[in-house]
Amino acid sequence: MKSQTMVMLRRNFLHTRRNRVTLFNAVLMPIIMMLIFVYVFGGAFNVQGNYVDYATPGMLMMAVSYGLSPTAMAVSADMTNGIINRFKVMDVSRSAVLTGQVVSTVVRTMLALVAMTGVALLMGFRPVASFPQWLAAIGVVVLMVFAVSWLTIALGLAAKNSESAGFVTVPLIMLPFLSSAIVPAGKMGPGIREFAEYQPFTPIIETLRGLFNGTPSTGQTIAAIAWSLGIGIVGYLWARAKFSKRA
Repeated sequence: MKSQTMVMLRRNFLHTRRNRVTLFNAVLMPIIMMLIFVYVFGGAFNVQGNYVDYATPGMLMMAVSYGLSPTAMAVSADMTNGIINRFKVMDVSRSAVLTGQVVSTVVRTMLALVAMTGVALLMGFRPVASFPQWLAAIGVVVLMVFAVSWLTIALGLAAKNSESAGFVTVPLIMLPFLSSAIVPAGKMGPGIREFAEYQPFTPIIETLRGLFNGTPSTGQTIAAIAWSLGIGIVGYLWARAKFSKRA
């Protein structure tokens, strides 16, 4: 099982390396968005402290969401081009196919987040988090990426083809924009403000913001972990059910 997962992981990495669109969406596009929001729009937002310190946690979550579409499209393509039938003949574990997609998505996303953090530091991002707080921030991010990876795979399996699979991830891409990533939720208009306050990305962003500032919020952290666990469980069960049905 472990060796099969590693084979699937290597296969997915090779596909990612050869797909320039995937690399652009996962790494370059979030960096471009950060440059635009900090240098072009940053002065228009009234936030406490430097805007780059405020925006970085939200930009990290945007990087997570931007990297999900290629995963959904890859999963859907595997289900429609006959490769799964070949895996069945080769007696490849179903769990290895799904786990390989999840692990490759997590690794690719974490590499993108490291690049994003490096760019943010060059732009003036100055976190004051202690070493344990950095570890907590990394743990929150990994848990969230793991959870949305399973949900993305489920969405890809539910899609009829790879084109529609890319479209079904659009709500996940838009969610960080409708959170406290760019401006505080309290400064938004009625309706949008309530949505931003109670959607999953906001407590995760606020948890990271508090950890980076050295003032973590227990309530936000609990909400972030609860959302991630809920999304992960739903995504895992849905993905296994759809894969069993379609394979």
